[in-house]
Amino acid sequence: MTTVNSTNTSSAAAAMAAATSKNNDLMGDTQDRFLTLLVTQLQNQDPMNPMDNAQVTSQIAQMSTVQGITQLNNTLLALTGQMDVSQSMQAAGLIGKEVLVPGTKISVGTADGVTHTTPFGVDVISDAANVTVSIMDATGKVVRKLELGQQEVGVVSVDWDGKDDLGGAVNDGAYTISVAASDANGTPVSADALTHGKVGSVAYTANGLMLDLGLAGKYSLLDLRKIM
Repeated sequence: MTTVNSTNTSSAAAAMAAATSKNNDLMGDTQDRFLTLLVTQLQNQDPMNPMDNAQVTSQIAQMSTVQGITQLNNTLLALTGQMDVSQSMQAAGLIGKEVLVPGTKISVGTADGVTHTTPFGVDVISDAANVTVSIMDATGKVVRKLELGQQEVGVVSVDWDGKDDLGGAVNDGAYTISVAASDANGTPVSADALTHGKVGSVAYTANGLMLDLGLAGKYSLLDLRKIM
């Protein structure tokens, strides 16, 4: 299900038309006042010291500049509306897709004797000589450390077998992850944890396009780091 449909297209078009109409009304009112002022100046000018052509030309040029800016604004409004509609339709194609977004939550579950863990990832923002992922239980205790080694800038998908550092299976439940990364000198560099979710719906809101990932929560389209 998605709320991104023809209603959004109509809303964008209506908003653009309203903005354009408002700008046109304002421009028309400004032009009327300018012409009234110019005619009044010409009628009441000092015959011994009339306005020269340069003054009249300058005022007309200023009006043309204002009109040009207004037309540019209208063009930008039109382009923005088209981009919003295009982005909405593209986002609708994400429904049913598994994605990675910023977050630290993962889970472990057992079905038919098989342990399942939610996939997760690391967003390596700066080249790193060493990346380590720590997996913690509900009490904050580290149950497993995963050494990912050297990683270049980019998104790294990570799989966990659901076992602790001693090789034993951990209990089913919720876990969290943290990421530490450093360069060749041991200086920390930027890297963020990514959580997994499945897009159930897409909504166009006042805050932009939002992805509903069910239990993982709602995220902005701009939070999307990887489509699985």
